[in-house]
Amino acid sequence: MLNLNQLFQKIKIDIKKSKNKEELEKIRIKYLGKKGILTFYTKNLKNFSFEEKKKYSIAINEIKRKIIVNFNKQSEILDAIILNQRIKSEKIDISLPGRRFENGFLHPITYTINYIKNFFFKIGFESINSPEIEDEYHNFDALNIPKNHPARDSHDTFWFDNNRLLRTQTSNMQIRIMKKEKPPIRFIFPGKVYRNDYDNTHTPMFHQIEGLIVEKNINFSNLKWIIYNFLYDFFGSKISIKFRPSYFPFTTPSAEVDIINNNGQSLEILGCGMVHPIVLKNVNIDSNTYSACAFGIGIERITMLRYGISDIRYFFENDIRFLKQFKYN
Repeated sequence: MLNLNQLFQKIKIDIKKSKNKEELEKIRIKYLGKKGILTFYTKNLKNFSFEEKKKYSIAINEIKRKIIVNFNKQSEILDAIILNQRIKSEKIDISLPGRRFENGFLHPITYTINYIKNFFFKIGFESINSPEIEDEYHNFDALNIPKNHPARDSHDTFWFDNNRLLRTQTSNMQIRIMKKEKPPIRFIFPGKVYRNDYDNTHTPMFHQIEGLIVEKNINFSNLKWIIYNFLYDFFGSKISIKFRPSYFPFTTPSAEVDIINNNGQSLEILGCGMVHPIVLKNVNIDSNTYSACAFGIGIERITMLRYGISDIRYFFENDIRFLKQFKYN
C-alpha cells in the first residue's frame, strides 16, 4: 500500500508537469496502458491470497480513478492554454476601421465603346462583331489595298501564314457585311485590331469602331453631318473641328478629321470618306445605283483626348490607381 501511495504521488507530479497533450498522453500510457505500471500491479495480484487480492484490487482501482480525474483536469488546463494561445494569435482589433469593398466600374475603353454605340444606335445604326483572325482577301484585297502596300509587310502586320493574319482594321467587316446584306446598310463594327507598333501613343493591340452606310444618294455632306454631330456629342459643342483631304485605298474622296486644341494645334482623331467604287464592285453592289460612306474611329485616341491621358499604355497596365479615376454616372 505504501508503494501504491508513493506511486500515486509521483503520477500526480508527472501529470502536473506535463506541458502539452502529447506529454500527457505518454504519461497515461506509461501508467494506465496495456503495458503500464498499474496494469503490471494488477497482473501480479494472482500471486496473492483471495483477501489480499480483494484488498489490493480496491486500492489499485481507487488510484486509477484518482489518476483519471487528475488526467482529465490537466487535459482541460492544457486545452484552455491552447485555446488562449490561438485566440491571442488570431485576435482581431475591433477598434480598427472596417475594410470596405468597392464596387467595380467600367474600364474607360469599355465605357467609350458603349458611349459611341449608344450614339449611333440613336441615328439608326446596328452594331455587329467581326472576326479578329482574318484572311488576306477581306483585310487587304477586297479593300483595294495594293499588293505592294507597306501595311502588308511583316514589320507592320502580324501574319500567321501566307493568307491568315490578325486584322489591321475593322474595315474587313465592311466587305463581309456588304456581301451578306442588301442595301440600305447602316452598321458600326467595334472591335480589337492589331499592328506591329509600340510606343507611348501606339500599342500592338488597340480598338476601333468602323462605320458604314450604303444607300441611294448618300454623299459626303451626309458623312460630315454624322461626324460633326458625333464629335460635338462626345467632346462638347465648343470644340473646333477641321476636315482635311487624305488618302485611303478603300475610299475616294477621303478625309482625316482633326480637333483644334487651345494652342491652335491640329490633332487627328479619325479617318473617313466615300467608299471606293472598286470596293463596291468587289461585293457586287452597283455603284451607279448606290453610294456608300465609311469612317474609322480609334477608341484609345479619342479617350486619351477626352480625359487628358498622355500615354496609351496606361489603359493596359491595370493599375488600380489609374482605373479608380474613371467613375461614370
